[in-house]
Amino acid sequence: MRSRLCIGLFALLGVLYASQSFVSQAFVSQAFISQALAEPVYATDPEERFTGGNPKRFFGLSSVPRRTVSFDGKYKPGTIVINTTERRLYYVLEGGSAIRYGIGVGRVGYTWAGVKTVTAKKEWPDWTPPPQMRARVRGLPAHMKGGEDNPLGARALYLGSTLYRIHGSNEPESIGQAESSGCFRMTNEDVQDLYQRVSIGTTVYILR
Repeated sequence: MRSRLCIGLFALLGVLYASQSFVSQAFVSQAFISQALAEPVYATDPEERFTGGNPKRFFGLSSVPRRTVSFDGKYKPGTIVINTTERRLYYVLEGGSAIRYGIGVGRVGYTWAGVKTVTAKKEWPDWTPPPQMRARVRGLPAHMKGGEDNPLGARALYLGSTLYRIHGSNEPESIGQAESSGCFRMTNEDVQDLYQRVSIGTTVYILR
């Protein structure tokens, strides 16, 4: 009886081991196939500025790096240019260059374009979801004090008289994605960098 029980136990362990090995191999194979298919895209557009925002890397997501780049000189230094197609924000510098930041933009149906000015700046801003948003998304609070759990993050720049802002985020994985209700998300580190460069009255160009 004991021998049969031992044989059965060893057989069960063998099946479990084989199943685990198969699943692991399948997962790795699928990951390598996905990465191989993606390589041609990365070769021509390594930061996915023109093919979908946040660049995906093997076994995870990489951040969108902040960097200084060459930029069209038609915009005055000190202005902000938001390109929603690229999912990038540019702070224009002297000499035909700009600081480029990764951003999150509005999802389908919530993108927009125009020219606004920065009318207010707030550190660790409170959040009051508008009635339309609360009707659309159940469970949202009527008001939330600023802090690390607040969706507006560490800083916010308010655009004209609209409900839209350039703000930080407690979801850095959303940077480079199209998930918001029309606001422009940045990492908390990036929005703090931009915040100290921008003054009230700064012109903001939003391009599609």
